[in-house]
Amino acid sequence: MEVVHVTEYRYSSPVELAQHIAVLRPRDEAAQQLLGFEMEIEPAPAQQHDDCDVYGNSRRVFTLTASHQHLRVCATSRVRAHAPERPPAAALPWEACRAHWRYESGRPLDAAVEFTFPSTLVPHHAVLRDWALPSFPPGRGIDEAATELMHRLHADFTYAPHSTEVGTPVLQAFEQRRGVCQDFAHVMIGSLRALGLSARYVSGYLLTEPPPGQPALQGADASHAWVAVAVPREDGSADWLELDPTNDCEAGLTHVRLALGRDYADVTPLCGVIRGGGRHQLDVRVGTRVVPAA
Repeated sequence: MEVVHVTEYRYSSPVELAQHIAVLRPRDEAAQQLLGFEMEIEPAPAQQHDDCDVYGNSRRVFTLTASHQHLRVCATSRVRAHAPERPPAAALPWEACRAHWRYESGRPLDAAVEFTFPSTLVPHHAVLRDWALPSFPPGRGIDEAATELMHRLHADFTYAPHSTEVGTPVLQAFEQRRGVCQDFAHVMIGSLRALGLSARYVSGYLLTEPPPGQPALQGADASHAWVAVAVPREDGSADWLELDPTNDCEAGLTHVRLALGRDYADVTPLCGVIRGGGRHQLDVRVGTRVVPAA
């Protein structure tokens, strides 16, 4: 699969100095193989380097020192996706999962515990816990409960481009029952965390051309987001069940994983600080297609 992600900023007055971070390189891991990656930046950066954040996401950090009124970043990726495996303990009762993430003296700390806590864009709200509870009766498996929650969210909410913004509070999206994939993911993550469960934000892409006989998916021509729910393993670590509430399905071969984090703020595709620029206009274009294996 090939993904082309183009971001363009146009400024009403010159930008004198800019520092940016781009999170546009897909993850290379068991669920998918990164076959190739290129990033073109115009104007050419004075300095740039690659690093990884605390969650293992690749980042390109670059500095622009030449005056400019137009910034263009084009990332081209080639990825081979593999069929995901369901966590072996996916049927574990959800209460057992919640108990696993609670602090216990002397027990090794699982990194997934971090994703039980509130984050910048997903604070704890009791109303989300109350809304989620009907999907979590006593003894129900974490996979069945989380999947039903996804079904309910998909049925109750309307996918409506331009109805929210990047900084729209999760409670506002919940109350208006409409938004984009980011809002769907934030509402589901907030609901799971409010129950004491571990859930993280996954950013990525969807295949624009669906397999024969399958419908086109919402969000296919833009960057996408979904949810990963932690399932404890016997060795104390965690497996992850990835659910896409926007499309009411498990993440699979049509999903390309770009980055992982607590919420959108951790995985913003392109962010930065500029001096000057005045007003700006943003244009983002994403295209995905199946290409022959090399």
